[in-house]
Amino acid sequence: MRQPPVTARRLAAAVTVLAVGAGAAACGPQKNEGGSAGASKAPHKGGTLTVLNSSPQDDFDPARLYTSGGGNVPSLVFRTLTTRNRENGAAGAEVVPDLATDLGTPSKNATVWTYTLKKGLTYEDGTPITSADIKYGIERSFAAELSGGAPYLRDWLIGGADYQGPYKDKKGLDSIATPDERTIVFHLNKPEGEFPFLATQTQTTPVPKAKDTGTKYELHPVSSGPYKVVRNEGDGERLVLERNPHWSAATDKERKAYPDRIDVRSGLDSAVINQRLSASRGGDAAAVTTDTNLGPAELAKVSGDKELAARVGTGHFGFTNYLAFNPKVKPFDNPKVRQAISYAVDRSSVVNAAGGSSLAEPATTFLPDQKSFGYTPYDHFPAGKHGNAAKAKQLLKEAGYAKGLTVTLTHSNAKNFETSPEIATAVQEALKKAGITVELKGLEENDYSATVHDLRTEPGLFLSGWGADWPSGGPFFAPVFDGRQIVKNGANFNSGRLDDASVNREIDAINKLTDLDAAARRWGALDKKVGAQALTVPLFHPVYKRLYGKSVRNVVISDWTGVLDISQAAVK
Repeated sequence: MRQPPVTARRLAAAVTVLAVGAGAAACGPQKNEGGSAGASKAPHKGGTLTVLNSSPQDDFDPARLYTSGGGNVPSLVFRTLTTRNRENGAAGAEVVPDLATDLGTPSKNATVWTYTLKKGLTYEDGTPITSADIKYGIERSFAAELSGGAPYLRDWLIGGADYQGPYKDKKGLDSIATPDERTIVFHLNKPEGEFPFLATQTQTTPVPKAKDTGTKYELHPVSSGPYKVVRNEGDGERLVLERNPHWSAATDKERKAYPDRIDVRSGLDSAVINQRLSASRGGDAAAVTTDTNLGPAELAKVSGDKELAARVGTGHFGFTNYLAFNPKVKPFDNPKVRQAISYAVDRSSVVNAAGGSSLAEPATTFLPDQKSFGYTPYDHFPAGKHGNAAKAKQLLKEAGYAKGLTVTLTHSNAKNFETSPEIATAVQEALKKAGITVELKGLEENDYSATVHDLRTEPGLFLSGWGADWPSGGPFFAPVFDGRQIVKNGANFNSGRLDDASVNREIDAINKLTDLDAAARRWGALDKKVGAQALTVPLFHPVYKRLYGKSVRNVVISDWTGVLDISQAAVK
């Protein structure tokens, strides 16, 4: 998942709230089973699970959703060719089959991928799901009226860049073939070994052409999952799901579908959500949130209450908060200046500004510290816990700034965000010790996003963050460091303007690999190589802390999403 402004459709709904909290002692995802109310009880079917969220579940159309692994609430209605493994922690970062029998069969050079659908797949009305339905579902995601989804299929499929969707082009995409009702073949314009991850995107959800109502489809999309939509009000503020009687657990090993009903209520204030989950009265005892963290004061209170502490789910999502340099702006064209700032940063103060060690872990690598991304430990500019001011001053002197220098740090004025004023101030105070005067320039969120991701206005130094479209090195590393992804007339994320032929070649070579473990190791090695250029200063990786109701059981939090997976939760 990329960072704003694309974050607005891709990450912000998840991460602006995901990055909110702070807290006590950090720990990895655990399989909690309802705290004191249900720790020893097995989950059972039945009841209503309530979801209390800040952000509405708008654009509930598989073509328009920007989600990985089928998303969370959407995953209950929309099945995809592949999906995420519904397990705790690192095991949950694996991709597994969903509608398909396996992860796909690639051609020798990974430019052709073939999938076979499982037998017995049906929609909510009992009609069979076919490969033609998946092809049509993908094609409609190209329509301008249904924009908002991930861009990968447009980028990867032959002819995708020029295709306008089935409403304008009745012919369809020749690069997607359906030789029979259970086979679908994708022809790509370049090798893509990570296609099984892309196949988790909701754009691979089957859509029956006869039931397509265009922009109104989101009101009652035809379910291929364990639940169907019975109410969708207020542009996703109230979404009610009930069992799909034609869903078969025999064809779906990932979704448990314990509750009879899912009631999603959004547009709520975060403090209200946490208060209701804490009190856990009435129907709120069977409630969860998928987008609201505990704040510092809330977490301190929860940590002192044994019963509440047992109802906190902890999760990790692949995301890195960092300082971004633009080497086209002086003095950041000088590597020694970038290195000096790298040494001067006080990660302890940054972590405290982000809320404390419970929800922020110090980072020295660009790739998140998870195996699936190819995490390879390195620290090219060891600053220790509180910064290395002496080393920074030495480098500044070598760079011709013996008397120090003054720089501007651009950040967002939005509170509780990875680019917040609090984090900017922590950086400012640390760099002051090294003789670097930092002038803060705060922008409103929309202005900030537009400014830092436009080559014409990109500042020399700004706070940034990057998240995963899926848990692997490819979509995390390449958009920020592949020179061919520098965008001159649009949202650019390669802030360092890196266009190194050797780096680009290695990206291409890794993309050809269908052995995901081997690819991960090479992403990690490449991260270490590029990290030596000090084009970014990794600051911290967020950790997410969320309450859930006392009657909720079978809590599963994977490293794919970092949040409670409602496809696994039970309320009885």
